Amino acid sequence: MQLEEIANLLHNATITNKPCQPIRSFLAEKDLTAAYKIQTINIEKAKAEEKKEIGKKIGLTNKKVQEQLGVDQPDFGILLDSMQIEPDGVIMHSKFLQPKVEAEIAFVLKEDITTPPTIESLKQAIDYALIAIEIVGSRIKDWDIKITDTIADNASSSHFVVGKKPIELDKVDLENCKMQLYINDQLVSDGSGASCLGNPLNAVQWLATKMIEIGNPLKKGEIILSGALGPMVVLQKGDVVKAHIEGLGELAFRTI
Repeated sequence: MQLEEIANLLHNATITNKPCQPIRSFLAEKDLTAAYKIQTINIEKAKAEEKKEIGKKIGLTNKKVQEQLGVDQPDFGILLDSMQIEPDGVIMHSKFLQPKVEAEIAFVLKEDITTPPTIESLKQAIDYALIAIEIVGSRIKDWDIKITDTIADNASSSHFVVGKKPIELDKVDLENCKMQLYINDQLVSDGSGASCLGNPLNAVQWLATKMIEIGNPLKKGEIILSGALGPMVVLQKGDVVKAHIEGLGELAFRTI
């Protein structure tokens, strides 16, 4: 099966809101290059529909999850303006496909990153941090995914919401900050900055270097979702989701 045909399977799952079978059987087991090409095909389709690229997301930032999928590095997906939800907003659950939620730290860049950064130079390139909640979703039936499935599926991206209060990096302990995620006032996930590759900046450093390697460097103004600080949790219709990250504040939205 050609890459365009595989991409169409995922695209049709989005259009029909019906997940498809895993696509990994059409690719070599760890052909990440082909998986990213499939991702790009569908992102270009979205851009042709006048959706705008506004950032990147980093996935697989937990070592245990990497081991489960048989990889030794994170992956990435593209954030589009159509994916963003307003803080304290209300969104139809029907817009999602097999959704789960996770809390993380977002960064906004104040300059392009055109050379592989050190952690210190990366800090200089970041304008500020924000609390974020990502809604991950899979176009693969029953979340039956391996690495090529999730990469081709835009790193299992769906939607995201970021806070309105920018925080300077020196005002938050990115490694030790505590995270709590609540659904309907029940604590359902917790963790810390160290849960994301030891420090969320390590994840962003990986992404910046990766994007330079493939000729698409990170750009000024982009939003970077750095990866989950705790386990993701299933999102049901009617749920009220709230997150708190120490030093970054609180964030919420709900579904109907």
